[in-house]
Amino acid sequence: MATFKIEPNENTLHGFFSRDLAPILTINSGDTVHFKTIDAEWGLENFTVTLVDPNTGPPPRKTANENPTGHALCGPVFVRGAEPGMTLAIHIDSIRTGTWGWTVGGKSAEGQALHLWELDPDQLRGRNQHGHQVALRPFMGVMGMPPAESGQHSTNPPRITGGNIDCKELVAGTILYLPIAVTGGLFSTGDGHAAQGDGEVSRTAIECPMEDVGLTFHLHPNMTLTTPRAWTSTCWLTFGFDESLNIAACTALDAMLDLMVEQRGVTRADALALASVVMDLRITQIANKVFGVHAVLPHDAWQ
Repeated sequence: MATFKIEPNENTLHGFFSRDLAPILTINSGDTVHFKTIDAEWGLENFTVTLVDPNTGPPPRKTANENPTGHALCGPVFVRGAEPGMTLAIHIDSIRTGTWGWTVGGKSAEGQALHLWELDPDQLRGRNQHGHQVALRPFMGVMGMPPAESGQHSTNPPRITGGNIDCKELVAGTILYLPIAVTGGLFSTGDGHAAQGDGEVSRTAIECPMEDVGLTFHLHPNMTLTTPRAWTSTCWLTFGFDESLNIAACTALDAMLDLMVEQRGVTRADALALASVVMDLRITQIANKVFGVHAVLPHDAWQ
């Protein structure tokens, strides 16, 4: 199996999903790609509040008719043999943050808060200018592929094919399973988060560049999913996305019932009864107009 490295530059960065975007790399199932990414806002460098203008600085792949706040993504990566209806498993091998990050708080009587963080990727600690210290648990906010429809698609909402999921459980050691909608998959990632709570209630996490994100890709030709799912060392996750939080929750629940029937051999009625006892529904994020909910089923939920 081969290993590749992708650096952020004018040839690898883009701010939208599209089936028409030319891939920057072609890999085989089982290959590993190491991504280096900039922060979601295209370079909030050196603890300043002035963002790099994407029309005058890198990258030119961010077009004028695109949402100007699209996340800075690296990719896309073409996976040989990937076809619509298959599933792409993304094994998250390793994640190492950069040394700085930022978080914005909503406007209030005191004004808007901008927290600037110094990050220690070795000790996994962050400290802001106010002296607040937090533990880091880094993950990628955006991991996904374009939908089947033509045109440029915003990076803001999460979709069936992934994207801006913003799930804090997708740390190193987990596996994300995404339905494939286009030939080759065309996977991209970005929007590094050093730490985030469920909900992402201010619309930002600790937004940061990532020095290294190691991902290994495996095709599952005979696995058909209707929504993303993930495996962690402690549990299974299934996801629901919708402008209605209720519908997002029902989608995540339905997907978990499918998983329980598939893996445990119970009836759907029994799965629902057991889910009411051992499964949790959590709000992934409320920050992207399309709400995210994930269902959580511990591996040892029942014997």
